[in-house]
Order: sequence, then structure tokens, then C-alpha cells
Amino acid sequence: MSLLFRSRQSGAQQVKISAVRRLLMFFVHHLQQAVASLGELVRYPLASLMTMAVLGLSLTLPATLYVVAKNTESVGAKWQSAAEITLFLRTDLSEQEVATFRKRIALSAEIEQVEWRDKAAGLAEFRESSGFGEALDALPDNPLPDVLIVTPVASKQNSASAQALLQRLLNEREVAEARLDLDWLERLQALLNLVRDGFLGLAVLLCTAVVLIVGNTIRLNINSKRDEIMVMKLVGATDAYIQRPFLYTGIWYGVVGGVIAWLATALLLWWIEGAVIEVTELYASQFYLAGLSFAEMLVVWGLAVGLGLVGSYLAVKKHVASIEPR
Repeated sequence: MSLLFRSRQSGAQQVKISAVRRLLMFFVHHLQQAVASLGELVRYPLASLMTMAVLGLSLTLPATLYVVAKNTESVGAKWQSAAEITLFLRTDLSEQEVATFRKRIALSAEIEQVEWRDKAAGLAEFRESSGFGEALDALPDNPLPDVLIVTPVASKQNSASAQALLQRLLNEREVAEARLDLDWLERLQALLNLVRDGFLGLAVLLCTAVVLIVGNTIRLNINSKRDEIMVMKLVGATDAYIQRPFLYTGIWYGVVGGVIAWLATALLLWWIEGAVIEVTELYASQFYLAGLSFAEMLVVWGLAVGLGLVGSYLAVKKHVASIEPR
């Protein structure tokens, strides 16, 4: 018996595998199963491509809406930075008093720029645009006041800070009236928040649909290999080993689906860019859609892979474990 045990020990020593080799074989086995799952998809290209297209096109809509929202926010930021306070000065001020007041408020740390529009230039502009030149000539004095256009610094261009600055300027002795129209900016910001929340809800619904579609596809694939799975379990294969190829199938769905989402998003943005340029030309401005950046494309790709993996994991976790040989 001792000789027998001695031979077994020597045999065990001969088949002992080092930790490095175990780690290497772990990656080799994963690579083999990943390639095998890709080959399984290539065997049925039409069905596989349809599932990948559904995944990619489902991500195209939220990606496109994200790009539109991003560009809309950039336009809104430009409008927000253009917020100005208009000060109408008292009509009895001399030109020297107006210049002194302008220089004094320009020294404030909250004000970036002060533009002076004197009453004579305002009257000339009004005369040219209104067509009441003869009536204006009959006036004994210029009824228009001097106007100062005050641009706050970037940190004070939000609604609350601009309102506070407006109240301080109204308390100045030289100011008769002041205007700050921020209502439209607040409405624009509320509209942008509504659009952003709507896009987020739609994206969640579409991502959920992608998970369900991938999960159902993997479930059908598992059912078609039910006999093969039972044989593998009879010879000692674990659930993790059997599940791995199906998980890689979901990952391949996401990899190709992410590429389809890139191409479809770029094509859709190219399609609507002409309409955007036409609209901006009507307002005598130039604006071009900014597409997905490289980092954003990686996020879309990672999201597609993650959705494919989650959908396949939910399917294999339930259905592979339920298949047991009798």
C-alpha cells in the first residue's frame, strides 16, 4: 500500500500546476469561449445582426437627444452670458456727471463692462428708425435720457445675483430707472430642465427595453441548447462554465451594437444639420451642431456593452440553473 500511495504522490507532484500557469489558463479559456461565442454568432449572421441593430438603434435616439440637449444648453449659456442691465439716467444730469458715474460703477468688482449711449445718439437713432423727424424737431429739448448698458461679471450673470446688482444700482442717485429682463432666461432654463428630464426618462425606458430584448434572445438560445447543457452537466461542467459563452454573446451584441449606435447617431445628426443651419441663417447667426466627442462615444459604447452583458446575465442566471439532467 505504501508503494501505491508513493506512486500517487509522485503522480500528483507531476501534474501540479503553478499559480502563474493557472492564471494564464484562466485567460486562455476565457479567450477561447469568447471566440467560440463570436463564431456562433457568425453562423447565424442575419438573426445576430438584427439583435445588434435593435440594441444599437435603441441607443441612437437617446444619444441623438443628448447631443441636441447639449447644443441647446450651449446656446442657452451664450444667451445667459449676454444678460445686461439697462440703466436710464436722470435727464437733468450733465455730461460730466454721467461720465463720472460711469467711471465709478465700472470700478465695481461685480461689473465687467459699462457702455454709454448718450442722449444725442439715442435721439438720432430714434429719429432715423421712427420716421417722426419733423415732430422731433418741434420739441424744445431732447426728452431721451442717457443710457448705460451694464454687463455683470460671469459669476454674477445668474438670475439671483443679477437681481441683487439691479437693486443696488437702482439706489444710485443718478439712476431714474433700470431694466433687467430675466424672465425669458428663467423660462428657457425651465424648458431645458424639462427637456433634459424627458430625455433621461426616455433613455431609461429604451435601455430597459434593450436589456429585455437581449435577455429574451439569450433565453431562446439557451433553450435551443438544452440537451447540450444537460450533457455538459452530466460530465461535471459547472453553471459558471456553461454560462460564460452566453455572457460573451451578450458582450458581442453590445460591442457591435455600440458601433451601430455611433454610425446611426452621426447619420441622424448629419441629416438634421442642414435644417439647423437654415434656421440659424434666418436669425443672421452661425451655429453648427457639435456631435459626440470621443469620450462620449466611449460612454455610449460602454453602455451598449453593459446593457448586453446585463441582459445576458439575467437570462443565463435563471435559465441555466433551471436545466438539470434527470
